[in-house]
Amino acid sequence: MKSLPLQLLDNDALSFRLERIFRLMKSEGMNSMLVSDNINKFYLTGRIFDGYIYLSRPDASIRYFVRRPTELTGQDVYIIRKVEDIPGIFERGGIALTLPMGLETTQSSWASVTRTAGAFGLEEFGNADAVLMQARAVKAPDEIRLIRACGEKHDRVYRRIPHLFQDGMTDIELQVEIERLTRLEGGIGIMRVNGDDMEINMGSVLTGRNADTPSPYDFALGGAGTSPALPVGADGSVIKPGCTVMVDTNGDFNGYMTDMTRTFTLGSIPAEAVRAHEVSIDICRRLEKEGRAGVACATLYDMAMQMAADAGLANRFMGHTRQAGFIGHGVGITINELPVLSPRSKSILEENNIIAIEPKFVFEHTGAVGIENTYRVTATGLECLTVTDESLVSLGI
Repeated sequence: MKSLPLQLLDNDALSFRLERIFRLMKSEGMNSMLVSDNINKFYLTGRIFDGYIYLSRPDASIRYFVRRPTELTGQDVYIIRKVEDIPGIFERGGIALTLPMGLETTQSSWASVTRTAGAFGLEEFGNADAVLMQARAVKAPDEIRLIRACGEKHDRVYRRIPHLFQDGMTDIELQVEIERLTRLEGGIGIMRVNGDDMEINMGSVLTGRNADTPSPYDFALGGAGTSPALPVGADGSVIKPGCTVMVDTNGDFNGYMTDMTRTFTLGSIPAEAVRAHEVSIDICRRLEKEGRAGVACATLYDMAMQMAADAGLANRFMGHTRQAGFIGHGVGITINELPVLSPRSKSILEENNIIAIEPKFVFEHTGAVGIENTYRVTATGLECLTVTDESLVSLGI
C-alpha cells in the first residue's frame, strides 16, 4: 500500500487549533499533553488513526506517534509499537520532554492513563480533556464549512421523510428508511457522543406514548428503545393516527455534524400540541435574536423556560415524566460539546460557537412536538445552519 499523509489539515486550520490549545494550556499551567482519544486526534489531523499526538507549548510543536496504519507519513511522524516507545524516541532525538504534562483523564480508561503516566515517569499530570473540550468549542473556518455541508445534506434527507412513510409502519421501520437514505447521502453511520455513560445509534424517532418514556441517558427526550441493552429511542410502536413522530437523527456526513429535529403528524393532533409546537418555534426565534456572542448560556435557558411557563406549558417542556435540565448544547465532532445551555452553566457564548437549541414539549398520548436547529454564534445573533421547514408536516393517512 502506498504511503498516506497523516496530517490532512492545512496550515491555517492546524494553526487555529494549536493557538487555542496552547493558550488554554498556559492558563492551566500545562506545558505539554499527550492525545490518544479518537475525537481529539481527528480534531488535530482530520483523520482517525491508532496512536498518539504530543503537543509541546514552549516550542509550539506537534509530533505524531503511529501504531497503525503504518503507511501514514509526514513531518514529525514516528512509527511505534506501544506508548512506552515514545520516551526513547525523545531521548534519541534530543527532544526535551516538557512538564507538567496533561493526559486525557476522562475519555481514556484509567488503565490507559496509568500506563501512559508510567511510561513517562509521571507522578502528576493535568486534565487534557478540559483543555481540548474548551478548544473545540470555538470552530475554525474549515470546521464551519464542514458543518454547513452537513446541514445541506441533512436537509435533503429530512425533506424526503414524508415520502418514506407507509401506512402501518412502526417507528423502527421509518427510522431504518431514514438511516438508509442518510447513508446514501453520504452519512458515515455513527453519532459520536461525549460522556462515559452516553450511547445512541444514528438518532431517535419517537411516536406516541414512547416519547414520554424516561431513558437513563442525558438526552433531551428518552424513549424505551428496542432492548434494555440500549434503552433510548424508537421501541417498535406502530405509528397511529392522532400521534406525532419526532425525528432527531444523525447529520454526520464528514466527521462533523448538525443536530436537527422536526416533527411529523399522522392525521390531526390536539390543538394544545399544535400550539406547543408553535411555542417551540417562537422560542427559537427569540433565542436567535438574543443569542449573540457575549451572552450567558444560562440567560438563554431562563428565557426559554419563561416563554414555556408564560404559555402554560412548563410541565411539558423538555419532557413530561422526566424533564431535561438543558435546552441546548454545543455541536461539532460529537453531538454534545461545549457550551451547554443550562441554568447552572457559567459559559458565555463566543463567536463561532456552534450550538443546537431544542425546545421540545411532550404530551403523554400524542407524543412530542417541537424543533431543534443548529446555529453558528455571531456578534449579532444566531445563524441557522439547518433550514428544513419547521412546521408540523403531515405523513398522510
